Amino acid sequence: MQTYLDQIIQLKKQEVEQAKIQQPIHLLQQQALYKRHKISAKKAIVDPDKTGIIAEFKRKSPSKGYIHKNALVESIIPQYEKAGASMISILTDRPFFGAQTDDFSQARELSTIPLLRKEFIIDAYQLHESKAMGADVILLIASCLGKKEIATFTQIAHDLDMEVLLEIHTEKQLETYSTDIDLVGINNRNLETFEVDLAHSRKLLTQLPAESIKIAESGLNSPETVLALKEERFHGFLIGEHFMKTDNPGKSFAQFNNEIKQTK
Repeated sequence: MQTYLDQIIQLKKQEVEQAKIQQPIHLLQQQALYKRHKISAKKAIVDPDKTGIIAEFKRKSPSKGYIHKNALVESIIPQYEKAGASMISILTDRPFFGAQTDDFSQARELSTIPLLRKEFIIDAYQLHESKAMGADVILLIASCLGKKEIATFTQIAHDLDMEVLLEIHTEKQLETYSTDIDLVGINNRNLETFEVDLAHSRKLLTQLPAESIKIAESGLNSPETVLALKEERFHGFLIGEHFMKTDNPGKSFAQFNNEIKQTK
C-alpha cells in the first residue's frame, strides 16, 4: 500500500518532467527574480526582536483535506508580516496542498521578509524554478533524498544565492546534516503516516551540533509549547495549520505571537 509520501513523489516526478519541457532552465534564468539577492533566513530566525515563527500559508493537507479552501495570499501574507513573522512558508504543491500557480509570486510581491518555498524537491530543476519564483530559502526533505543529493542540492542552492532548510524526522536522517546546511528542521510529523509526535523534536535536538540553527516543525499549537521549545534551544518554529484552520489566519497569528512576546 502506497504511503502519502509515495503518492506525492510519484506525481512530483511527472510534474517536474512536464515543467522542464514547458519552461526549460534557460527561460527561468531570464526571469527578473532570478537575479535578485536573497533575504537571509538565518539572520531572520535569530533576530532577537522577533519570536522565530515561520508562519505558513496552505489550503489543505493530504491527511485532512481542505483546511482553508478559499484562503487568499493577498489577505493573509501581509497580515503575517505585519504581525511579526520571522519568515513565511508558502506551499507550492497543487494536488496535495491546494496551491495555486501564482501563490508564491503574489507572496513575493507583498512581502519583504524571507520566503521559504515549501515543496517536495527531488530534482535540481526545482532549485532553478525556486530561484525564478523569488525564494530566499528552499526545503530539502531527508525522507525524500539521500545524503549525496542533499549535499549536491545544497551547493546548487548556495550558488543560486538561496539558503537551505533541511528537514529530518529520524535519527538515521541526522547523517544527512552537514555544516553547509543553513537551517535544520525537525519534523514532528511522520511523512508516511502524517501522524504527529512532539517527542521527536526533543529527542533529535540534542544530537545536532550546538551551533546549528534549529527549527521545530508540525504540531505546535500553543504559545506555551513554543516557549518550552525555546527553553530547549530551538531557534525557530514552523506553524501553519494552527493559523490556517481559523477564519482569520493573520489575526490568529498576531494573537499567538503577542502571547509569546508578553511571556518572554
